[in-house]
Amino acid sequence: MGYVFEYKIARKYDTWYQNPDNRFVADLEDQLLLRLLQPAQGERVLDIGCGTGRHLEMFLKMGLDVTGLDPSPHMLGIAAEKLGHRAELHQGVAEDLPFEDNSFDIATLVTSLEFVDDAHKALEEACRVAESRIFLGVLNRYAIKGIERRLRGIFSESVYNRARFFSVWQAKRHVMQILGKIPLKWGTVLHLPIGLRKYTQRLEEWPFVQKCPFGCFIGMVVTLVPRYQTQNIPIDYVRQPKGAVTGLMKTPTQSRGEG
Repeated sequence: MGYVFEYKIARKYDTWYQNPDNRFVADLEDQLLLRLLQPAQGERVLDIGCGTGRHLEMFLKMGLDVTGLDPSPHMLGIAAEKLGHRAELHQGVAEDLPFEDNSFDIATLVTSLEFVDDAHKALEEACRVAESRIFLGVLNRYAIKGIERRLRGIFSESVYNRARFFSVWQAKRHVMQILGKIPLKWGTVLHLPIGLRKYTQRLEEWPFVQKCPFGCFIGMVVTLVPRYQTQNIPIDYVRQPKGAVTGLMKTPTQSRGEG
């Protein structure tokens, strides 16, 4: 099942965005998500590991048909408080999604792949239920902030102690092991300390800067290409004797011609 957020952590997670520094982080991540994914009004989206529903709320405002799934009942409770009946919410795990194949246009995993037991299986399931695209948003193991989080976890208790960090290359490798060589786009944000946001905000938004693989947050969009299974069809034929002449026999009338 992976790590399931408890009630206190769920509430703390939801209020984290009230801090201006944290809001700056979230806005940059959302801008990267939307630039890469380009969701269209009316598309069906499944947010796997939806948490307290922040991205579901964003997608709703854009006119998408949203469904959320999370293993934590506390996260889902807060999401239900925000969204009411505007979103369909399910309790479950990413490795065993309770949906039919191709049930959604888009599947998203935003900072949720880090907390599952089997990241490969979770990606396989996302590929199964999505018909068009998948968005992966993961924390970068090679970013300065990612290294800091892991070092801090050595000396104090943190949710990041339970997290698995990724790199751009690891995320691509997971995808290609499942789907082969298919179209994908990626970018990163949060390359410099948050305290410098007054000076770095415009810089962080440049697509050229976002191609640096060492930003704290990695965004990756995978375009799903239909694959077809082929099967050989047996053909019955009669082997002709050696030297036999094949073809249509002319009738006497046809030999003489008519008219």
